[in-house]
Amino acid sequence: MPVHLAYVDESGDTGATGSRTYVLACLLVRSSQWADAFDGIIGFRRFLKSRFDLPVRAEIKANYLLHNSSEAFRRLELSERARHFIYRGLMQLQPKLGLSSFAVVINKRKLRAGTDPLDYAWTYVLQRLETLSRKGHDEAIVMHDEGETEAIRKIARRARRFGSSGSLFGGSRRLPFKGLIDDPVPKNSRQSYFLQLADLSAYAAFRRCFPPPPRRVQVVHTGMWDELRTARYAKANMRVPGPSSGIVLWPR
Repeated sequence: MPVHLAYVDESGDTGATGSRTYVLACLLVRSSQWADAFDGIIGFRRFLKSRFDLPVRAEIKANYLLHNSSEAFRRLELSERARHFIYRGLMQLQPKLGLSSFAVVINKRKLRAGTDPLDYAWTYVLQRLETLSRKGHDEAIVMHDEGETEAIRKIARRARRFGSSGSLFGGSRRLPFKGLIDDPVPKNSRQSYFLQLADLSAYAAFRRCFPPPPRRVQVVHTGMWDELRTARYAKANMRVPGPSSGIVLWPR
């Protein structure tokens, strides 16, 4: 039976204050394509090494590209134009490798007091993975960046046994996520190129919904999400139109 590997990373925080949104991006790769996709990422990282002297194993996350904030980026002191080039290149790489991505953007300012954005975001991600698994007659393994492991595990176990999805005819229907293999697996993003790509997509989805302030050079402009092109998983928001293909924005 085919297996989808789903890599999930976040942008923003879950607190009542702090970031405007809480975002989860999910990068999908079929197990049969994993080795080729991994080799493709390594190839691009070697190109970045030759172009910018960026170490092949250096962690690349949105915050590092925005602010030159990791040790590797501080050493290189790359310009905003160079960091934009790296960000855009990694987004454009994904369709070339046959990857797919979608994102759930929770607008915390519109949530009721006491509402947990992490619960909503993960529930929506797992609902879409359940649909993908059920309709494709395959299974899914979920991996996520370290942190909130216990909360994520509880949400996933609830989805496996009591999952539900909205109906086109109103209300909801029970759809347990039978294709979910075991609990989601926490991973250190420094050790996963795929989680790093999910991190970049999460911030790009945020900026697709909420454009950045004007700057002469934008490391991440409002159209960065759309650089994914055919890698945007359109079925994720087919019933709930968002600001772009593959983005679920809630509350609307």
